Amino acid sequence: MDLYRREIRSWYSHRLGMEMPVVQYGHWGHALLVFPTANADFLEYERYDLIGALAPHIVSGKVRVFSINSINSMSWMNKGMPMHERSGRQAAYSGYIEEEVIPFIRDCLKNSSARVAVSGASFGAFHAANQFFRRPDLFDCLIGMSGFYDLTWLLDGYSDENVYFNNPMWYLNNFHDSHQLDLLRHHSQIHLITGQGAWEVPNASRRFSSLLASKDIPHNLDLWGHDVPHDWPTWRKMLPYYVGERLGW
Repeated sequence: MDLYRREIRSWYSHRLGMEMPVVQYGHWGHALLVFPTANADFLEYERYDLIGALAPHIVSGKVRVFSINSINSMSWMNKGMPMHERSGRQAAYSGYIEEEVIPFIRDCLKNSSARVAVSGASFGAFHAANQFFRRPDLFDCLIGMSGFYDLTWLLDGYSDENVYFNNPMWYLNNFHDSHQLDLLRHHSQIHLITGQGAWEVPNASRRFSSLLASKDIPHNLDLWGHDVPHDWPTWRKMLPYYVGERLGW
């Protein structure tokens, strides 16, 4: 007998022009939406046993996890696609999260106003942060692991409206909406966690932390050791630790 529910749902997203699956783990608890790394799919966290590492918190009802597909291979990581199409795909992906995934999660929770926590590692941390800061009315907690928060390194100097409004280092620099700032300053949790070992880029988290500080947005910058690499064993420790010990759920 399963200790917690594992259920896969899927629907055709007209925004993205493709079928998009979602897997959920657990029966109750605070909703946590996780984004896969790079070109990976919605079952990546299960394959690499991060769901297994979270199992005690899922079974206890502390957290209910939802995992979705990435479309990075059809956007930023598709070098053969014109840049304006890549940025358009990113905008469509953000719309898919906000207008399709969040209503689905709220329906599962039977709570039409629930704010959802987000997390991801590496490229997944970028997507989690982008959604969180775009719509703090929809999201209440960010756990960014080994992430980057600026698309500039992928843009080759390109910019348009879709890039601007999906690049946290850019739009947060000019963020003035008083309601959204109030949510970020007083009603949200923000955790930027990174190792300093092999393949990690801790300066990406430091730079984003400095931007948040300049906006008086409280957050936690947590730099793990120089022996902590950019890899799944690290994230299998980080996410369960934060869900279990650092969040006030």
